[in-house]
Amino acid sequence: MSKRELGRVEVLARVRNEQLLLVDAGRLMRVSYRQAKRLWKRYREEGAAGLQHRSAGRVSNRAHDAGMRRKALRLVREKYGGAVGERFGPTLAAEHLASEDGLQIDAETLRRWMLAEGLWSRERKRRGHRRRRERKEHFGELVQMDGSFHAWLEERGPQGCLIDMVDDATNTTWAQLGEQETIWAVADALRAWIERYGVPLALYVDWKNLYKRAATPKERLRGEEPITQFGRMCAKLGIALIAAHSPQAKGRVERVHGTHQDRLVKKLRRRGICSHQGANVYPRKDYLPEHNERFARRPARAENYHWRAPRGAELDRIFRLESERVVSQDGVVRYANRYFQLGAQVRAASKVLVCEGRQGTRRLNIVGGRCVGARSRRR
Repeated sequence: MSKRELGRVEVLARVRNEQLLLVDAGRLMRVSYRQAKRLWKRYREEGAAGLQHRSAGRVSNRAHDAGMRRKALRLVREKYGGAVGERFGPTLAAEHLASEDGLQIDAETLRRWMLAEGLWSRERKRRGHRRRRERKEHFGELVQMDGSFHAWLEERGPQGCLIDMVDDATNTTWAQLGEQETIWAVADALRAWIERYGVPLALYVDWKNLYKRAATPKERLRGEEPITQFGRMCAKLGIALIAAHSPQAKGRVERVHGTHQDRLVKKLRRRGICSHQGANVYPRKDYLPEHNERFARRPARAENYHWRAPRGAELDRIFRLESERVVSQDGVVRYANRYFQLGAQVRAASKVLVCEGRQGTRRLNIVGGRCVGARSRRR
């Protein structure tokens, strides 16, 4: 019996025990008074079984004959069956039965037949179980890096982007605030980490043009792997650059963002800091040492995987922008809307590498050769 029919049995039993009037029973069963009288009569004469629908257990008047069912299932088994990944589903099988075999069968009817014969299952295709990635075992084996845009100074100062770096094994954190997530912002943060801890083996970053970009059609045809300015800096340092495809992949640094957005904002407010410069001095001296003492953990293995940091002059040669230019016929190289007049010793059509340092200083190197002098002028 259905749930509704069982409910009617309960209501009419209360009528029999004189706990309800028949008019009230009709309201509870949501039927008219005349229908309630009919149901009450059947209940008195046949008991609970009398309330069951008369068609229950009988073959539908619109049912297909047994021969058509056998034929359809035979065709499904022979033509549209197979392994789980190969067999046709009921909807597709019904379409092909109609177009190829001339059998018009509703997809839901065919689904019930196939389920009964074991030709289909209700199980959905599920993705393989994804385990949580374990932490790296060594300090410096992997460092996660990301920028967090937030009202760090609230209404007291400008909006900013906090560049966060978090060691995967120990949760050791370094943070630096700037206006935007620019090449110099991330380069400064990486250099500060290197000067403090050494060169890590790998960086886990976002998949964006600042860190890593997709190859253009021409680069794919030539088999070239594109490299960004930040990627070139990491390559010179021997740092592997790993691009994440979702925020969840960088869960460690994303959770640190949330911690800073709660704790750092309140601490900056208490100290009345209202500039990016002040917001960087305070974390270096007080906030980050306290944060690391509270939240950092011991690595699974004691070996430090950081490489020794290069000297300052070497870091200056690494952390700079490099762009290749071709010398024009009149011995001029154009870069950043400025024209650099080269000496007569540089031939036209030769390639020159323009190097721009952190403070905007520029120098020109012949590709594969020496440094050359240049005189800047506007046109």
